[in-house]
Amino acid sequence: MDISVDPVGITPPYEQVRAQIEALIRAGELARGTRLPTVRQLSLDLGLAVNTVARAYKELEADRLVETRGRNGTFVLASRSQVDDEDTRAAATAFARAARRAGMSLAEATEILSRAW
Repeated sequence: MDISVDPVGITPPYEQVRAQIEALIRAGELARGTRLPTVRQLSLDLGLAVNTVARAYKELEADRLVETRGRNGTFVLASRSQVDDEDTRAAATAFARAARRAGMSLAEATEILSRAW
């Protein structure tokens, strides 16, 4: 698992870790059932505090992308097909078309989606 963190970046380190793991799951590079490094190991690898990595894992759990099984570790729950399913793409396409018909800019449509999230 190739993850890096920009310590001076605008995005908090935990969010950088979370986003990169999510991207690996979405890309199919981390398949369902793959065991992630322990929080302690990943924190050592990245030079981060244990709590930073733990927060990233907790957020991934809240999004149902991973599952922690106590001392057995943290495992990928979702597969690429579950994350990027056709229903979601169809809904996004329908929303984009409706926003364009309404004369909205991409920024305006994104703001609406962000508020709904």
